Amino acid sequence: MSSQVIELKKGKTSTFKQKVMELLPDGGNLNLCLTCGLCSSGCPASGLEGMDPRKFLRMASLGLDDELLSSDWAWWCTMCQRCIHACPMKIDIPGLVANVRKNWPKDKQPKGIRGSCDQALKSDTCSAMGANEEDWKFVVEDVLEEVREDQPGFENLQAPMDKKEAHFFLNQNSREPVTEPDEMVPLWKILHLVGADWTYGSKGWAAENYCLFCQDFDGWKDIVKVKAKAVDDLGCKVWLNTE
Repeated sequence: MSSQVIELKKGKTSTFKQKVMELLPDGGNLNLCLTCGLCSSGCPASGLEGMDPRKFLRMASLGLDDELLSSDWAWWCTMCQRCIHACPMKIDIPGLVANVRKNWPKDKQPKGIRGSCDQALKSDTCSAMGANEEDWKFVVEDVLEEVREDQPGFENLQAPMDKKEAHFFLNQNSREPVTEPDEMVPLWKILHLVGADWTYGSKGWAAENYCLFCQDFDGWKDIVKVKAKAVDDLGCKVWLNTE
């Protein structure tokens, strides 16, 4: 069995760990680890890439920032926070993972996540699939017309667009109108049957925000601002995000 020897340089400290401790309340408790392993026991990503939450935290504590940036495990982490709930010291390991992702070069980040984030920033629709306002409106109207014609009992089904003062502003996963438009209909029917006062927006309608997953906080904030403005401009009282 071969083993890997990692040389620890004297006085080396973790940049990632220190930044997280400065950001999180009480330093995210990152210095309170008992190495009990409870964080790893319930982690869905434990063992992938030869890594687990306990090992990840210990490497950060030892200043092995370069090694953490060369491991893809930070992208396997689901950010589910089971490790925090299991940890007797409530250590915020996801906060540490988030900081590692944030420092990952953009051109090295997973293409699907990074590409979806960049795509959403290109348009006020915020669609990770790149769907523009015209395409979005066309798909909704086309699917709605088909349901009204072919499904008895739903002749008066509504899928409002930019309805002023509607109670609910509904977001929609942007993959559905692009690849699975019929998947939008069941929710329309539920809202119809309960008599909900709702609307889609032509702007800010996409529900997802992939910038959060790659920890592009500036991009994440810009997308949230566009969506919030769309809700406010229509005067809706409740924002329903299906993601």
